[in-house]
Amino acid sequence: MQLLVHGGAGSEPREPEPRQKTLDEAASTGAMAETPTDAVIEATRVLESGPRFNAGVGGAVQSDGVVRTDAGLMTGDGTTGGACSMPGVEHAIEVARVVAEETPHIMVSGEHALSLADAFDVPTEQDLWTERTRTRWTELDPVESNNMREHLSWLREKFGGSDTVGAVASDGEHMAAATSTGGRWCAVAGRVGDVPQVGAGFYATENTAVSTTGAGEAIAKFGLARHVADAIETGDTPAEATTRLIDEFDETTDATAGVIAVDSEGRTGEAFNSSAMQTAQDTQ
Repeated sequence: MQLLVHGGAGSEPREPEPRQKTLDEAASTGAMAETPTDAVIEATRVLESGPRFNAGVGGAVQSDGVVRTDAGLMTGDGTTGGACSMPGVEHAIEVARVVAEETPHIMVSGEHALSLADAFDVPTEQDLWTERTRTRWTELDPVESNNMREHLSWLREKFGGSDTVGAVASDGEHMAAATSTGGRWCAVAGRVGDVPQVGAGFYATENTAVSTTGAGEAIAKFGLARHVADAIETGDTPAEATTRLIDEFDETTDATAGVIAVDSEGRTGEAFNSSAMQTAQDTQ
């Protein structure tokens, strides 16, 4: 099993060493799984429980003071699932798996995604706040207004952040990609970014798996994950594809992003145009 994980593209982390330790744990945990699907899910679960990442516990807070989580999963045979806008769900990737494997749909959102989670014993009503996120939210001094235009003006000043977590895996025959996030700070309540969107936040084919991170709106418009996968399918190595597509993204947007990829030969690639993107990989 070849597994590569990322902890989000963004600014230089305040605590890189403990973050890297969690990433290493995620990679080693996932690499011991029996299948690539299990590998990316187990790795992502570790990162969703890590309070220093923007996924699950410690996720970004939306404009109404609620942490909502999103995730997406895709395997090389086309099995695909996304779940989004879920308050109180630590392991959003598990709900994405339910959507992929138990429903005829690609994405389920909000209260209906919570109902699916409950039906398949994925814990809900979890406390996703940390000391870091409570402090940051308090310092924002939210505007109390019934006027949506005034509220949106405040949001535009505070909206930001781009960290996300993800994993890609290959056992030489099967591929899988997973991405999970708490979104972006001060997004309009219910905002959904690139992460659960197929071809934006994640993508997989018979020969490659891709996970992205960064400014979700720009990534979704660009279709970053799908472009990287297509480049690998047409002959690029993962290293070539990730570097070239991040360069193209950088040239055509004013946003930051990162991407990781693996192919069926076990070759990996990673690239970013932000200040930092921590990764880890393991082979079992």
